[in-house]
Amino acid sequence: MKKFTYIIFLLILSTFSGSVISTAQNAVKATSEKSSDLQATLQLPFIGAQVFIEPGQTPEEIDTWFRVLKENHFTVCRIRMFESYMKKQDGTWDFSLFDNAFRSAEKHGIKVFGTIFPYTEKTDIGGFKFPRDEAHLQSIAEFIKQLTTHFSQFKSLYGWVLINEPGVGGKIPMTEFTKNKLSEWKLSHPQKEFTDKGFPILVELTDQAFLLDYNTWYLNWIATEVKKYDPNHELHVNNHQMFQNCAEYNFPEWRKFLTSLGGSAHASWHFGYFDRKLYAVAMSANSEIVRSGAGNLPWLMTELQGGNNTYSGGTPICPTKEEIAQWLWIITATEGKGSIFWSLNPRSSGIEAGEWALLDFQNNPSDRMKAAGQIAETINKNSSLFGNSKEVESGINILYIRQSLWAESKMAEGSTQNYEARKVGGVMKSALGYFEAFSQMGVNTNFKAFEEFDFGKPDYKGVTIILAHQISLPDSYAAKLENFVSKGGKLIVDGLTGFFDENLHNTLITGFPFEKLFGGTIKEYKLVENLFKVHWNDYAIPAHLWRGTIAVKSGVAVATCEGETTALRNKVGNGEVIWIPSLIGLGSRITGDYTSLIRFLNKEASQSLDSVPVRFKTAQKDMLMKTIRSNSSLITVVINKSNKQGQVMLDFGTKKQNGNLIYANKQGKVIGNILRIAPEETMVIEWK
Repeated sequence: MKKFTYIIFLLILSTFSGSVISTAQNAVKATSEKSSDLQATLQLPFIGAQVFIEPGQTPEEIDTWFRVLKENHFTVCRIRMFESYMKKQDGTWDFSLFDNAFRSAEKHGIKVFGTIFPYTEKTDIGGFKFPRDEAHLQSIAEFIKQLTTHFSQFKSLYGWVLINEPGVGGKIPMTEFTKNKLSEWKLSHPQKEFTDKGFPILVELTDQAFLLDYNTWYLNWIATEVKKYDPNHELHVNNHQMFQNCAEYNFPEWRKFLTSLGGSAHASWHFGYFDRKLYAVAMSANSEIVRSGAGNLPWLMTELQGGNNTYSGGTPICPTKEEIAQWLWIITATEGKGSIFWSLNPRSSGIEAGEWALLDFQNNPSDRMKAAGQIAETINKNSSLFGNSKEVESGINILYIRQSLWAESKMAEGSTQNYEARKVGGVMKSALGYFEAFSQMGVNTNFKAFEEFDFGKPDYKGVTIILAHQISLPDSYAAKLENFVSKGGKLIVDGLTGFFDENLHNTLITGFPFEKLFGGTIKEYKLVENLFKVHWNDYAIPAHLWRGTIAVKSGVAVATCEGETTALRNKVGNGEVIWIPSLIGLGSRITGDYTSLIRFLNKEASQSLDSVPVRFKTAQKDMLMKTIRSNSSLITVVINKSNKQGQVMLDFGTKKQNGNLIYANKQGKVIGNILRIAPEETMVIEWK
């Protein structure tokens, strides 16, 4: 069945690209073989930086940057390979500027990820995401040929980044080329005027469905072009604005032509849903999304903010050396195989001139680079631990559904009261509310696209799925979720989950496909106020905006308000569903107080939490912990984001553990299972 599905996918791609199926199948085979090579090469997590190459730089200056990388234990770099700095006006090619960089990389033992960056406008700092027309596509193909045939000769070349930061935020650039591709796509995806039930389709999500496939087609086209001339080097891509753009990334399909997956996680550009105190949590959530997308492929954070953004970026900041440490250890504890800063040196002109760098203007390492170098040195000294580490699985899975993000982008127009759930972002922020709650509990949490969850297992005892305000659910998901619960899984549902189907019909009118699973259906949703309470047992949980009341069918009411059922428990086979049709994840996030939500999760997610080998004894506001396992050892990364000295007790259940402090950047101490940790400190402890 998997092989048949994949052949169908190749047929669709061949409609786009005109390439033959056999070529794609051979490319996938080669990619699979190289993936194992990459995993072996990247066995030990690395730290690297972007070396920004541009005209005007001297060979001596370029060599200085690679020397500084080596001196600070950085082993990898990324170079943006500008066509505009290689192709001359007479049509000939001059690679000498970049040859200097590759030779210096070889001299100092630095491996290079080369980012394919075809000619674009001078003001375009991120690069275009799709070709303009057929002539432009052929121009890109010629650039790839020239680039790969020339630079594949260098031993320092490690791999190719196919495109810088794919993703357009749902806004498709309707060029001549894109219009033609959309017309081709519609031939195999005919639009219907009515559903099978006879209801009219008035609002379509076809543009977003096309964008999902269009991104996949273009990336695969680039990968195929690279492999024509260089079948031996790695293929990588870095996704950006993850909390907004994840709905246009089809990671399981990308695995078929990539050898590793990456991401960009710039606090300034990408963490707009978070206050600065929560940037560490943002990095953790971002990392979990990329890790899940990578599947069995290795993943790395391809871009991290290295320095001050003076006039560019959304939020002007300069990361502290403490934040640099937090981000690097979070990525490492999420199985990241590497982190690459943007950037080592600043570019000389343009929107980012003089910004983002790890070096000062005298080419000396900043305190941020020195902090990163110390972490690289620590990882190298403990290679036997970090070379074989895997994130500890909690069994807790927060799932986002791309149709919900698409639906919100169509339906949410804001409000004069500025309600969070009325704005684009309410769906993702609801899921993040649960992620932040588990972070305060010191528990690893999976953050996955629905398609990335494995619904084919025979038993789900000890596994929890959370659907937080996922407003659009395809009807077909009902059977998958029923199978999950009936085999012992726990499903927690909140907010307006399932309010729409995949065609933006209101399911409470056209037929609610989750009635059997949830144990009832919605009577109505009422706007209450920005914050109100859902009463649960002897306490209350903050909720936001809408309260749903339930017409009970097979479930048992577990919360009421004014005689109406507001929460339901429903047994299905060997598992159960908890349904609270109010936005308690987002409500808790708005208040900034997760106390009651954590109390709720401790009880309702206990079948997963009971198997967690270590967590905070009690929830810690402004702290987080991630845990990895290496052979018989546990390694905890604990971060204190409060402005106070912390004393936190870890809970290992009934097991006694001895702690060995591997890293602490502010003289933190381990006393038994108690940690003393300073404000903004990161501690890394091995437990045996």
